[in-house]
Amino acid sequence: MIIPSPVARRRARLEIIPLIDVMFFLLATFIMVSLSMIQDRSIPVNLPGARSSQASPEKAAVILAVTKEGKIFWNKEALDLKDLPARLQGLVAADPDPKVMVHGDKAADFGTVVSVLDDVRKAGVKRTAIRTQGK
Repeated sequence: MIIPSPVARRRARLEIIPLIDVMFFLLATFIMVSLSMIQDRSIPVNLPGARSSQASPEKAAVILAVTKEGKIFWNKEALDLKDLPARLQGLVAADPDPKVMVHGDKAADFGTVVSVLDDVRKAGVKRTAIRTQGK
């Protein structure tokens, strides 16, 4: 004889709503972590605006930043203007088609920015861009 249990038999239920909550939490965490992993290889400068600016395709580029104090940085590394041609020659020797981005603060001395661009051109770099802030 089979004696029935006083506790009613229930089938196990799989609740989907907590599973969805966990998945959204994991998605948000993944997005936040991936955004924090983006490398910023330049120093912060106050870029001038340009209405005709366009986004350029991302290739590993050397970033030359000119601050308002007239200091020059090669990917966050301080550099003298007299040492720039030698570094650019080494860059051209290592990569035949390098890309150089010039970030010039809008309060920077125009002569310093032109000197940097002139050194880049003398080194034989064909792919040069000046970074601006879109409006």
